Amino acid sequence: MRGEPLSRTWPLAPSGATDWLREMCGDGLTGFMPPPMPDAVWVLNAMYEHEQGPSGTSYHEHRRALVAEGSVEPHIIGGLDLEVVGVTTGGGIGRARHPGPGWRRLRWAELARRSGDPVVPPGMMPCFRCFPSVRKDGSWPLGIIPPTEGSLDRETWTRLIGVLTEFGPAGPDTPCFAYYNPLIMGAEDFENPHVRAGRLGDAELLYDHSEADFSPSNLWAGDRSWCLCTDYDLWGTKVAGPPALIEALLDDAGIEAISTAR
Repeated sequence: MRGEPLSRTWPLAPSGATDWLREMCGDGLTGFMPPPMPDAVWVLNAMYEHEQGPSGTSYHEHRRALVAEGSVEPHIIGGLDLEVVGVTTGGGIGRARHPGPGWRRLRWAELARRSGDPVVPPGMMPCFRCFPSVRKDGSWPLGIIPPTEGSLDRETWTRLIGVLTEFGPAGPDTPCFAYYNPLIMGAEDFENPHVRAGRLGDAELLYDHSEADFSPSNLWAGDRSWCLCTDYDLWGTKVAGPPALIEALLDDAGIEAISTAR
């Protein structure tokens, strides 16, 4: 199946498939964020730490040093020097995966215990504002790769699909829909939602969608028993569904998840 064209396993679906989400959640520009159905959980994007631990130097300080010595060219757009007015945070957007030897997954809970910051501050969603005491003037320390925005990492996506398959009405044969917001599709068409239809058992293929460097913005079961949303601006994915599914995600060792009620 992995070698088959996406158009065969996940053909385009009528844009009207998102009408129920639009009525419930709004325009879906960055993703349709569902309410609890009746429960919900945040599945957190992975971050990684080098085996030598975090450095005392931030990504921004490192970047400025490279520019100063001439190793890299400064980013100048329209006469504006981004090295002066911007901050190199160390983060990115889109798909991500384990960086390889010498790195390990750093759990949000571990970093919270270490830093004294909450995993996610009360009333806030998982995003770049988390862990303010870890960052130096907005920049992460070298040695930590923070979560990316707008997409699950590959390992979490794969495990999440596995858990959803266990709770799908028809297991791997559960009919599903996947929506990609216009921002991850080149910001070219804001009128016609990009939706694909397929089997939950083939959902891993969606991660390698050739038209987007992101996991889908939304994935939901055809019977609407559960729905997930990976917002373009966030570091986590909201999964809304029945209590048994939410409990399974909270208890799964391969996924780091927190209740949306905290």
